[in-house]
Amino acid sequence: MRVTLTGATGFIGSHVLTELQEHGHEVTALVRDEGQADTITARGATPIVVDLYDRPAVVSLLGSADGAIHTASPGDETSANLDEAVVDAAIEAFAGTGKPYIQISGLWIYGENASISEQSPFKPPALVAWKEPIERRILDAPEMRGVVIVSSVAYGDGGGGIPTLLLNSPRDNDGNLIMLGTGRQHWSTIHVADLARFFRRVLESDSAHGRYVVGNGLNTTVAELSEAAAVAAGAPGAVPGSDDEARARLGDYFAEVLLLDQGTAAAKARDQLGWSPAQPGLVDEFRHGSYAREARAA
Repeated sequence: MRVTLTGATGFIGSHVLTELQEHGHEVTALVRDEGQADTITARGATPIVVDLYDRPAVVSLLGSADGAIHTASPGDETSANLDEAVVDAAIEAFAGTGKPYIQISGLWIYGENASISEQSPFKPPALVAWKEPIERRILDAPEMRGVVIVSSVAYGDGGGGIPTLLLNSPRDNDGNLIMLGTGRQHWSTIHVADLARFFRRVLESDSAHGRYVVGNGLNTTVAELSEAAAVAAGAPGAVPGSDDEARARLGDYFAEVLLLDQGTAAAKARDQLGWSPAQPGLVDEFRHGSYAREARAA
């Protein structure tokens, strides 16, 4: 397929690019500058420098594709505006064509919930409250195969913003990492290679439509993750923090999502598309995998 991809130089998007290329898809990556274009060219894909807010240009580029995947995000207060602009262009280009448009989302939109499924009510914290209304437009677009992939915390290959946050946690006087909150909250996680493989499965499956919640099913506590991160970071251990410390460190909005207790089995992804995670969990990655290697190299 001829696939248009945004965010191809980012942590998740770069892995999606690799997965698509390895399975014979022709990828055009929409990038913001020549530096990113050079990176994409070196990866063997076709870059096009474009402003994602330029609706006519993006509509034209999408119109020549067989499908599109949107993973780009500035990760700041402009994120909602960017998603809205890309969704506007995708609906204009794809409505009535039956072509797939796939957009990434995040599990935080469900709020506190230890057993999240696609039927779970939305209880988004303030940081992500803007997401669901935009995503609903994707799923309601007429005769467009709209898909929203709701990702758990992504990790792997020594990268990812949240794993890096744990590795760089402040330390107490004995050098122990200070956990986010008490550490009793669970996080749903997903290796970025498993996540990229799911994106490809959705792209290739004509029956894939709607919302998919994706996680590896381990639903580990932050205490367990922090203790494993301490091994990778060369710290003697990890100790509980407090909600107040987390808010002082990260701000109210970001701390709120990281203090959520969440879990999922990703049953729809497994049952409908035959997908299952194949990569090690984040605890193993911290203790024995890419993060341990990155820490030793540093």
